[in-house]
Amino acid sequence: MKFKDFKYERPIYDSTKEKINNLIGTLKNSKDIQEQKNIVNEINHIRNHVSSMSSIAHIRHTINTEDEFYDKENEYWDEISPLYQELDSNFYEVMVNHSNKSELVKVFGEQLFKLMENSLKTFSTEIIEDLQEENKEVSKYVKLLASAKILFDGKERNLSGMTPYILSKDRTIRKAAQEAKSTFFINNEKKFDDIFNNLVNIRVKIAHKLGFKNFIELGYLRMNRIDYNSEMVDSFRKQVLESIVPIASNLYEKQKERLNLDTLKYYDEKFEFNDGNPTPKGDSNWIIEQGKKMYHELSPETGEFIDFMINNDLMDLTTKKGKAGGGYCTFIPDYKSPFIFSNFNGTSGDIDVLTHEAGHAFQVYRSSWIEIPELLWATYESSEIHSMSMEFFTWNWMENFFKEDTNKYKYLHLSSAIKFIPYGVLVDHFQHKIYENPNLTPSERKTIWRELEKVYKPHSDYSENPFLNKGTWWFQQAHIFEVPFYYIDYTLAQICALQFWQKMNKDYKNSWKDYLDLCHEGGTKSFLNLLKVAKLQSPFEDKCVENIMIDVKEFLNNFHF
Repeated sequence: MKFKDFKYERPIYDSTKEKINNLIGTLKNSKDIQEQKNIVNEINHIRNHVSSMSSIAHIRHTINTEDEFYDKENEYWDEISPLYQELDSNFYEVMVNHSNKSELVKVFGEQLFKLMENSLKTFSTEIIEDLQEENKEVSKYVKLLASAKILFDGKERNLSGMTPYILSKDRTIRKAAQEAKSTFFINNEKKFDDIFNNLVNIRVKIAHKLGFKNFIELGYLRMNRIDYNSEMVDSFRKQVLESIVPIASNLYEKQKERLNLDTLKYYDEKFEFNDGNPTPKGDSNWIIEQGKKMYHELSPETGEFIDFMINNDLMDLTTKKGKAGGGYCTFIPDYKSPFIFSNFNGTSGDIDVLTHEAGHAFQVYRSSWIEIPELLWATYESSEIHSMSMEFFTWNWMENFFKEDTNKYKYLHLSSAIKFIPYGVLVDHFQHKIYENPNLTPSERKTIWRELEKVYKPHSDYSENPFLNKGTWWFQQAHIFEVPFYYIDYTLAQICALQFWQKMNKDYKNSWKDYLDLCHEGGTKSFLNLLKVAKLQSPFEDKCVENIMIDVKEFLNNFHF
């Protein structure tokens, strides 16, 4: 069935609540494990249907934020989702305190109970209105970004539509494009400041109501970090500072020399080669055809997956008026269907979407045997291993997309991965600073961002852009607004994906088998336990980052275009 035929019908909350609460009551009093198992499965069936309707509404809203019907549905879900969260909390409460808990753990696994216990610490009925307000502020941010109408090169463009100009061979165009993009943020600076200030205040209020000293501990619980904490993350940031920042800085220095520039400016950072960055050699339909061929050749499993995605129109990839920015993968349980959302713009990033977001989609397709909503997806940092590793597993097929520019693409991809990690830990460090000091003024927040940029990205030169120079780049980093503390996950996953890159260079067949095993597990295990399944070293282990960088440095230093 094609996505356009997926039926959307707003669930009736009161009747859903009655059904779930009746089942929860029966579960609480049940003495028989088989009966308990059946009740849990029935509850999950209802919850999966609610999730399906929410996902369909979200997808259709982000495809066209100007669609009045789905705009209203989005507002409805902002309001109602905390009430469904309350029903989940009631369910979790009975499960973790059940007289037959030991047997339930054997049936459903330890990870589920750890996640439930985590969730119970993050919710109470006292914060429902605050959660609704948080959702509304996040939606304001999404709509504000989507509202960008930048007149450039004779046409009105959204933020995604500016990307080809930001990567132009012509330096004057790159600079003009960045300045035009900045003008949108300058004109809306107060709105971004106000939304973020409201979000910080709401989140701190929620944390205090739940008994936390600040939002950081709550933020980690929300991210379902089962087996690591902020101290371990701080230690990882130091590994990055010591082992990766110098390599990244050297890559920028080589880039400056390659481009014959006296100074590498902020508008040059994403531009790697004088004759232009590698781009796909065809339009979006051609890219999808090449992707289909690639995934069929990669493995029987990926071939079956890509046919399912294409045949059922489960991808919306091109940028258009009113479409939300960015990209994501989600899942619709009723139809056992992943969905990939993106904004193709004619750059190499289009291929990264076809591999990265497809990595997410492939994992959830492989683990769709799991009926428990909490275990379908791995926790965030583990999920990003699937996506980032798929980017590397598909390297053998990049010639299909980039032809004569294939080697340039591989260099760009690997060097960009290394350059990204310091930025990723910068985003994380910034959020720790913000939520340690929630009463900072907007100006003070910007100063902190700029100071941290100088630590993790010492090369960044905004001297020609006073707006960015005062520390406003983060306005466009959606995670900071939408999902606080969701960013270190990418850097941890990148270290894991680089290990897959190391392994596949030595033994592709067994590396792919380890990857399939990882995808099959879904979220049934915690981050560190999933690493054992994939036969990967923990990024928190001493020398892990340093040892990976030895191979990366050698590869990049010996690379020929």
